[in-house]
Amino acid sequence: QVQLVESGGGSVQAGGSLRLSCRAPRMITSVFNMYHMGWYRQPPGKQREMVATITNSGNIAYEDSVNGRFTISRSGSRKIMYLQMNNLKYEDTGVYYCKFWNHQDYWGQGTQVTVAS
Repeated sequence: QVQLVESGGGSVQAGGSLRLSCRAPRMITSVFNMYHMGWYRQPPGKQREMVATITNSGNIAYEDSVNGRFTISRSGSRKIMYLQMNNLKYEDTGVYYCKFWNHQDYWGQGTQVTVAS
């Protein structure tokens, strides 16, 4: 199956920062700006949850616990979606997945984010 390419995960101390990137597959690069995009995460032992979304018109929504600390953005020229994560907390630990959607959904493979307490 076609997957998005994620990068930027890693291990940091509490209070640190990471930036995640999600690159569009070749087949949708020409229509990148038409897609809605978002980041989801699955903490250990818990269900997947929405972290942040950004629509094709630029409307943004955040999960309450990350609001004010995380910033979602997208680059039409680079065909990349980003998640800037600042002041990371232990509770942010999990596998992060990116998603593009319009009439068809595309998911990334997941990237691990680990925050030391």
